[in-house]
Amino acid sequence: MNNWAGNYQYSAVRRHAPKTVAEVQDLVRNANKVKALGRRHSFNGVADTTEDQISMEHFDRIVAWDRERNTVTVEGGITYGQLCPELHRQGYALHNLASLPHIAVAGACATATHGSGVGNGNLATAVSALELVTADGEVKQLSRERDGETFLGAVVGLGGLGVVTKLTLDLAPTYHVCQEVYENLPLAQLESHFEEIMAHAYSVSLFTDWSGTDFNQVWFKRRESGVHHDILRLRLFGATYADVRLHPIPGLSADPCTEQMGIPGHWYERLTHFRIDHTPSAGEELQAEYFVPRQHAVAAIKAVGELREKIVPLVQVSEVRTIAADNLWMSPCYQQDSVAIHFTWFRDEPAVTALLGEIEAKLAPFHARPHWGKLFTLPHAQLEALYPKLPDFRNLLQTFDPAGKFRNAYLDRHIFGVG
Repeated sequence: MNNWAGNYQYSAVRRHAPKTVAEVQDLVRNANKVKALGRRHSFNGVADTTEDQISMEHFDRIVAWDRERNTVTVEGGITYGQLCPELHRQGYALHNLASLPHIAVAGACATATHGSGVGNGNLATAVSALELVTADGEVKQLSRERDGETFLGAVVGLGGLGVVTKLTLDLAPTYHVCQEVYENLPLAQLESHFEEIMAHAYSVSLFTDWSGTDFNQVWFKRRESGVHHDILRLRLFGATYADVRLHPIPGLSADPCTEQMGIPGHWYERLTHFRIDHTPSAGEELQAEYFVPRQHAVAAIKAVGELREKIVPLVQVSEVRTIAADNLWMSPCYQQDSVAIHFTWFRDEPAVTALLGEIEAKLAPFHARPHWGKLFTLPHAQLEALYPKLPDFRNLLQTFDPAGKFRNAYLDRHIFGVG
């Protein structure tokens, strides 16, 4: 079985799809090597195992509401596309969403998948408690309130502590968002007004194909009261208002994309880039992403731009977003407000892998951290220097899983420095 993009083939010899926590416990208790699998949206082997793979496809329900604490508890395999409409019907919302709504909550949080906004933490920052089946087959609950540093180490767990069966998420009152797109943002404007541009809306995305120094598109997602009353601005920071709907990749149909043109809609219909009712394409892309401290954003973008002649033939589109700092040990935004530089590549893995090494070298002066669910080539020693809590996380994995039941080649290489 392959991942969503088709670039990675899982090596498990047995695949299971349990429907109850008790079944998960039995599988884990009797396994030698085991790993949970979500919706297969990672581009590497973070969820791979050589023996037993547990699909969480049946763990897709809302378990409980707590209206006093404003939280919801969900099963780990539920997708944001399944969850968000029901949150809205109950009068609630999440603070942030990723580009795609088709990803599972547990997998997204375990890899620190993010979304955008200068004041918005990644998706894992909404987690206030989790339940997991540990290596001995027992069920363990962890909470932000009770478990302190252990909890902060476990939330972005890379699948290494156990099978996450439930998560409790902090909620906000439901809200509306409108989305407007501008074209051709000059690099000089970005240099002069980066902070102002990225704070101009609740969530902001910059898109480029690196063919020039300008950014092809800027997507502004603004929180609204539900009634659109703004006066249209034809130019903003030197960019021109797009009076037709656009896809981030030039030339593609905008039909899969969420509504634009300043038309208000529910938060979950605008914060993602792509519609819940649209199945994203598969098999046509690779992805990589690097996080740098926000104060280095423009310098890092310009450094990557020095490679544009090599990037242009391989890239479909690149996106720049901001994410607020957090205290989750293995989050790329651990204790630093960050800017993520994302790449969607054509399916030429040898060429892309070679180029990633050059991009990483350009970004090294800015201490760029990789996205755990995407492609990167950074060695273990460099990762350990970038993540100050990595040794503590390694110890946490050994405490929860002393025999290495949830260890795989990915954790061996990146966390333990083996292989």
